[in-house]
Amino acid sequence: MTTKLIKASEYFNKKYGPLSLGDVIMAMRTTEEISQTQLAAKLKISRANLCDIEKNRKLVSPERAARFAKHLGFPEKFFIKLAIDDLLRQSKLKYEVDLKAS
Repeated sequence: MTTKLIKASEYFNKKYGPLSLGDVIMAMRTTEEISQTQLAAKLKISRANLCDIEKNRKLVSPERAARFAKHLGFPEKFFIKLAIDDLLRQSKLKYEVDLKAS
């Protein structure tokens, strides 16, 4: 599943620009028709914090991304990659990561 998600992410990057973790979380939430309040409770964060993440005003650490993935049933590798890519973009570093489990 992780490979399919990463390939989908690469497709969207080429077609629409960089995909952020906040974009993925918001897309998942709206597709599942879950309110921000409900999802925030599931992630054990405030609704305001979730709003900031979805609007890309607040970035997520790789550790937090892994925890979110676990709560949402997504592969950790996918969420961690997006979180690191977000941090690199914020730092204006033109790199992309490729994760391998150790």
